[in-house]
Amino acid sequence: MTRSVVVLGFEGCQSLDVTGPLEVFAEANQAVHQSRSRAHGYSLRFAGPSLAPLRAESGLHLLPEVSLEQLARRRAPALDTLVIAGGKGARQIASQDPELVRLVRQLATKARRVTSVCTGAFVLAATGLLSGRRATTHWASCDELSRRFPKLQVERDPIYVRDGRYWTSAGVTAGMDLALALVEADLGRKLAMQVARSLVMFVRRSGGQSQFSEPLKVQSAERAPLRDLQAYIVEHPTAELDVPALAQRVAMSPRHFSRIFRAQVGASPAAYVEAVRVEAARRLLEDSREGIEGVAAAAGFGTPEALRRAFARRVGLSPREYRSRFGCSEAEPAHEA
Repeated sequence: MTRSVVVLGFEGCQSLDVTGPLEVFAEANQAVHQSRSRAHGYSLRFAGPSLAPLRAESGLHLLPEVSLEQLARRRAPALDTLVIAGGKGARQIASQDPELVRLVRQLATKARRVTSVCTGAFVLAATGLLSGRRATTHWASCDELSRRFPKLQVERDPIYVRDGRYWTSAGVTAGMDLALALVEADLGRKLAMQVARSLVMFVRRSGGQSQFSEPLKVQSAERAPLRDLQAYIVEHPTAELDVPALAQRVAMSPRHFSRIFRAQVGASPAAYVEAVRVEAARRLLEDSREGIEGVAAAAGFGTPEALRRAFARRVGLSPREYRSRFGCSEAEPAHEA
């Protein structure tokens, strides 16, 4: 037995919204085969509004093997997971086509689990199935999603959001994170980790985490010396990173350096350094079993208390709370459907 997964694309879709999740599920099938387990893998199909080739935003042509109308009217096999791809076509055209939306709703009601990638959330929201639920999409489209569908509770930051049987994800590569989370829910963490390693993905980039790492919330400096300094800070969070030390690295006076850094980066040197160190601590809390004191030292914080204060400001959780939500856990056994 396999779990039936349908990825639905549209003219003008984002090709990686289609191929990314498909590759994760396909790799999971390979992992199941190699492990010789009795777990259920996936049967995969790519669907379109019709059987006509679809031109993705990138110009890539995608050939559906089944049409949306065929799927909506077909009684068997049972649909386990529907994945709705995003892209300009989904947001601007598909979500405003009443007949297409009707068919998507008809198909979605048959599925055990319904997901959207990026602006595929617009199509799913147009069905009315997300009314009163939490959802997310690409950060650049959150305002429009909220405006067009005011009954949604749009969460602007997470990589993906689960509300009951509905899962929505942020932009592009977040669809692969979502698919990996679905694999973990179906087949257990051990197999999901195997898939992540094979695809060279982060083993765990949890849905509650931000679409942006802390350093990416500010801009890169225009001047090469400052850009190099930003990279140095990221690579050496435990180094001496106060203003005099940083100014010396770029041959500026501390006062001039602080002014130029803030103007070009959009944050003070101290704020940027703290953001980088919080990001380093987050990774350690997610992927290691190092104690809080060890995490604080490895991330460049002098004491666990300094780490706790920084986390309270930037994450809204204590380090221990963050680890309990997003940290690594013991491998789980595969779950049967």
